[in-house]
Amino acid sequence: MSETQHTAAPSGAPGPAVVDGHAGTAALAAARAHGVETLFTLSGAHVFPLYDAAVNAEPPMRMLDVRHEQTAAFAAEATGKLTRTPGFAVLTAGPGVTNAVSTLAQAHFAGSPMVVLGGRAPANRWGMGSLQELDHPPVLAGVTKDARTLHGRDDVLPGVDAAFTTAASPHRGPVFVDVPMDELYAPASGPVPTPQRPRGADPDPDAVAAIARLLAAADRPVLVLGTDVWADRAEVAALRLVESLGLPTITNGMARGVVPGGHRLLVTKARSRAFARADLVVVVGTPLDFRLGYGTFGGKPDADGSPTTPARVVHVADSPGQVAGHAAREASLAGDLTACLDALLTAAQPHVGEGAGWASWAEELAAGVAATIATDRTILDSDAAPVHPGRIYGELNRRLDDDAVVIGDGGDFVSFAGKLVEPKRPGCWLDPGPYGCLGAGPGAAIAARIARPSSQVVLLLGDGAAGFSLMDVDTMVRHGLPVVMVMGNNAAWGLEKGPMQMIYGYDVVADLSPHTSYDGVVRALGGGGETVRTPGEIGPALDRAFASGVPYLVNVVTDVDAAYPRATYGV
Repeated sequence: MSETQHTAAPSGAPGPAVVDGHAGTAALAAARAHGVETLFTLSGAHVFPLYDAAVNAEPPMRMLDVRHEQTAAFAAEATGKLTRTPGFAVLTAGPGVTNAVSTLAQAHFAGSPMVVLGGRAPANRWGMGSLQELDHPPVLAGVTKDARTLHGRDDVLPGVDAAFTTAASPHRGPVFVDVPMDELYAPASGPVPTPQRPRGADPDPDAVAAIARLLAAADRPVLVLGTDVWADRAEVAALRLVESLGLPTITNGMARGVVPGGHRLLVTKARSRAFARADLVVVVGTPLDFRLGYGTFGGKPDADGSPTTPARVVHVADSPGQVAGHAAREASLAGDLTACLDALLTAAQPHVGEGAGWASWAEELAAGVAATIATDRTILDSDAAPVHPGRIYGELNRRLDDDAVVIGDGGDFVSFAGKLVEPKRPGCWLDPGPYGCLGAGPGAAIAARIARPSSQVVLLLGDGAAGFSLMDVDTMVRHGLPVVMVMGNNAAWGLEKGPMQMIYGYDVVADLSPHTSYDGVVRALGGGGETVRTPGEIGPALDRAFASGVPYLVNVVTDVDAAYPRATYGV
């Protein structure tokens, strides 16, 4: 039986906790020391010692078993995003591990802290053709912060400890370790680690001063806050900077809600105008990738047609390796984001006031926000049939609590959510991030229901995305995890159908079966659901979903021609 024992130091003073059992016990003890409360898995004999350790731990650790390893990994990734403590997935060897490759890639690009512990064919049979024998680390090296084999039983405790420390250290991300089966079952003991939360470096005073001077000289600055602001626990410092300096701000990723929806300085709904007219853009905690024009802003003609100068760009990141190297930057800063933001506020505040003219700039962008809100009202209240996706969000917004967790898993349907749903609090919006991996939603919803037991959890699904992992509604049912799922069912791969028609004048391999009863699938798995075909049915169906206490799918048949009006296709 696995157990954790306490020993005494020679002086008689209490000593460190000591784990004494098999190597699975050691691995679990290290994970728990780093704050892990749930182990996500799909049963496999290569990793049975972890299950034995979880059952016999004091207290036992929760194990949540899924129907596809990708869901276990996506749940671990979402746990890392939501709790800011690395999530933990335990996967059997071979296909169990390779089924998680896309998740690890998503976590790599999104900066999500997580650890995957994989089983591995036994060392004493290596090279003989054991079941599911595969050298995993070379496969995963390119999409993880570290991928390695813990070859001996005595390597497991320090190795898992190091994996969690690496995953949680800026810049955060996924770490993979595997352990040979024969070593994982073998006896192992050692002191339980006492980890400290990793912290980024202190900001460079010269870089801070340079950015403060740029802010003081700017007439039309814009601040962009991204996921790492939330991940680095800098949301309070970020809002303090915004409000103290009066900075118009755009948020993306898990920074949505750092400046609450409806705030006078939140100008995400005037994004195009802000970026076109800005003379300084300060980007904090997100890469200068396709979502931000690869770091090029401004340079658009004025209202009278006269040319303007491209905006100066500042990039602030949680670690030096995240500072963009491809974009022209006026200045950059790397380090602990709370320290960076507070240092910028201290340096800039004495030099930034009404004389900077930001009030009129903020008013201009606020007018743009108001205009967008007025325009959006036409689709939020649309009575069109088939249903316009915007009407779904018009009904949903009225029912969302301030602490609701909203998860996007889809293309065009979720893009509409990004435009029409503005979270009130940070850490309440999950999307795939720049990797754009479909199928993450059910795993993320499982994680959200566990991490936020008193909050609404709403999973937004495209009908295409649902095909990847809807079977894991069975997992939600078995583990008693109610989730409200809202589907935009347009019977198409909408994100591809429109662009292909634009390029070629026709489309192929972009259609799905019309009016499929995905809610029938959910009911067959033990949940609830219904199909909605008219706008007036949406609100009452959502009310029934929230009241149901089970995984419930509101399957809304939407207009395939109501495509999201995007300006970029990620290329």
